[in-house]
Amino acid sequence: MVHEIGKTNSIFNHFIAEIRDEEIQKDSLRFRRNLERIGEILGYEISKTLTYKETVVKTPLGKANVKLMPEQPVIASILRAGLTLHNGLLNTFDKAENAFISAYRRPTGTDEIDVMVEYKACPDLTDKTLIIADPMLATGLSMALVFEALLKNGTPKKIHIAAAIASQSAIDMLKKNLPIPTDIWVGSIDENLNAKSYIVPGLGDAGDLAYGVKL
Repeated sequence: MVHEIGKTNSIFNHFIAEIRDEEIQKDSLRFRRNLERIGEILGYEISKTLTYKETVVKTPLGKANVKLMPEQPVIASILRAGLTLHNGLLNTFDKAENAFISAYRRPTGTDEIDVMVEYKACPDLTDKTLIIADPMLATGLSMALVFEALLKNGTPKKIHIAAAIASQSAIDMLKKNLPIPTDIWVGSIDENLNAKSYIVPGLGDAGDLAYGVKL
């Protein structure tokens, strides 16, 4: 199932607009903070779908019945751009376990995209809820490869993907190729990719905008 949060009018759309705006992008601190706030809201929306258990909390004046999550998800981020979104999700799920995995486009000299997955630090995922954070889903290839690599650490009971912006082709690719039913939570879905497989209108390179241009 795909959840496009930006279709509903809310302050969330202001944060999406600001990460797209080429003038506001010049302030890398604000860019990182906006992605973090997007992560917080995506986490809140995901939290509505999780399992809750009735619990009694003792107050100074009595007892209150509340419904709480008996366990929190594992948050996995694709380095390096995913770190900002990860922080936002972690602000929401502050007792979550964490995983980190690298994925990058390796130049091929052609129009083909070669994605390398190298570093991984991940807990056991067996029967847990997993949230994979990546701000931009362009082709969907990086996410599919990361998905495959993470499942080597166990099969989660539920998987969510959290992204700020995705292309329609990435959404279609993931719906078709992911081996486990997965909910995709995204701020906005753009229709096009350019010749270099960047989302249009998109926002550019989220990792560069957050942390500086790489070699």
